[in-house]
Amino acid sequence: MSRIIKIGTRGSKLALWQAYHVEDLLAAADIKSEIVIIDTKGDQILDVSISKIGSKGVFTQELEDQLADGRIDIAVHSAKDMQSILPEGFEIIAFTQREQVNDVILSHKQGIDLSDSSKPLILGTSSTRRVATLKHFYPNVQTVEVRGNLQTRIRKMEEGLCDGLLLAYAGVHRMGYDQQVQSMLSLEEFTPAVGQGSVAIEVSTGLDSAMKNAIYSACNHTSTSQELRAERAYLRVLEGGCSIPVFALARENEGHLTLTGGIVSLDGSERISIEVQGKADEPEKLGGLLSEKVFAAGGKRILDEIKSNLGS
Repeated sequence: MSRIIKIGTRGSKLALWQAYHVEDLLAAADIKSEIVIIDTKGDQILDVSISKIGSKGVFTQELEDQLADGRIDIAVHSAKDMQSILPEGFEIIAFTQREQVNDVILSHKQGIDLSDSSKPLILGTSSTRRVATLKHFYPNVQTVEVRGNLQTRIRKMEEGLCDGLLLAYAGVHRMGYDQQVQSMLSLEEFTPAVGQGSVAIEVSTGLDSAMKNAIYSACNHTSTSQELRAERAYLRVLEGGCSIPVFALARENEGHLTLTGGIVSLDGSERISIEVQGKADEPEKLGGLLSEKVFAAGGKRILDEIKSNLGS
């Protein structure tokens, strides 16, 4: 392909890592590209929680504006930041191979133990899912809102805001902070956010089909794509944005998908987690099945209560 693909990205170090990763995947397929850095609302407003800003498009709106008018050809996002239902005129065409999906505790202190209630522990996070999960399993742990890029969060932690940070391993690993990981949290308790660990490539639906196909071939990882399509189908029914503590994790194995997902009440008092299985080539069907089972088990009532509390 002779045309140079313009890759839109946020300007944080982690977002740039993702953009350079996609650039490398394209280069391996002999596709030339260049990176365009775009500031988003989520990057600009750091003193307010994401749920108060409004969970839809916090990190994607400005990139989509430039996709729509052709200033960029593709937008690169953390898949977990993507809305379950995209605005009209946009689509995700590829998901990159998934990194390890666990949540971790990162800290400059040694000996952090969630289950030790004998000494106070304060963890920093901006995720309602992580806060609600802690309240459910470890009510002894206190949380504090901390936002900004990873480097900013670490600085705030070291200045004394909190004892540790609750984060996705993928971002910590990509930024080279593995040595500060004090605990790798279990997937059974801390089932991740939908899409955690993968990079999503978004385009305008009007992008040339030959270009779409070339980008897809270079960047899409088949089993990851099947997993995320199942997770996102579940999320789509729940209409879960960043302010709703839902979780889902799919695993592909030899043509089969296992999908585990659920919801936690904001106060942590109730948590529903259900596992379903199906064919890997029918991921959306599996996501729909999970949503039906979670709703039937009381998830619809919990979701309505959460939305009522959030004023949505």
